[in-house]
Amino acid sequence: MQQFVAGFVVALLAVVPVVVFILRKKVSKIRSSQNGHLEQLKELSKLTGGLAHEIKNPLSTIKINLKLVGEELEDSGSAELGKMAADKDGRRFARALRKIAVIQKETTRLEQILDGFLRYVDRAELQLASVNINELVSDMIDFYSPQTNSRSITVRQSLHNEPLICKVDADMLKQVILNLFINAQQAMSDGGELMIRTGRQKKDTIIQISDTGSGIAPDKLPHIFDAYYSSRPQGSGLGLPTAKKIVEAHNGTIRVDSELGKGTSFTIRLPIQA
Repeated sequence: MQQFVAGFVVALLAVVPVVVFILRKKVSKIRSSQNGHLEQLKELSKLTGGLAHEIKNPLSTIKINLKLVGEELEDSGSAELGKMAADKDGRRFARALRKIAVIQKETTRLEQILDGFLRYVDRAELQLASVNINELVSDMIDFYSPQTNSRSITVRQSLHNEPLICKVDADMLKQVILNLFINAQQAMSDGGELMIRTGRQKKDTIIQISDTGSGIAPDKLPHIFDAYYSSRPQGSGLGLPTAKKIVEAHNGTIRVDSELGKGTSFTIRLPIQA
């Protein structure tokens, strides 16, 4: 059993970095094609999306089998672990369980990378409906408030005094707003203020989400919407590019302003429904 586990661990450790490398290389090719070959870009996007789906299926099987192997090892060794703890076999048994736990964590991380990648390349049709942006934003504030309360973040909201009706995919727009809330929260590790404002400028609805966090360095600011660019060690680098893609699919724009040490502000513009 231990030889099987050791071999399984080694094989999976070899597969994970290769898979990530392939995906990132494909995305790099897609981005380099954007100035010209539109059809090639669409085809590459389709191929990489299919590749990610194909990887996710065996990855799920690997996760399930890892869980079963870990449970089997624990069940078979629980009765003897006490007397084995001091000898060589006991230490090997404990190391095998730790290795399984590490691999489970890495497979989960890889699954999250794939999920983010699929959201980024997804070309699903928008499910458009007439939505009052004030109500949508208010719902998201209520939904996220427990997170801010537990992290000493004060929420300040100023919603436009009249309905702001836009033709949007509500679920996708909620995804964008949630992502910006999470970014703001991560930028305020010691607490601060999260400010949400809606308004109207001519034929556009404005959604502004600001924080009093650490801000973004001027040299990093031009790259924050680039795929796989992240200033955080654990960041996927796809959250903001996906948000930008969703906003632009609604014929809108998203802009960022930031000052290092003072905070960051994202401004979304969406066309008001005629």
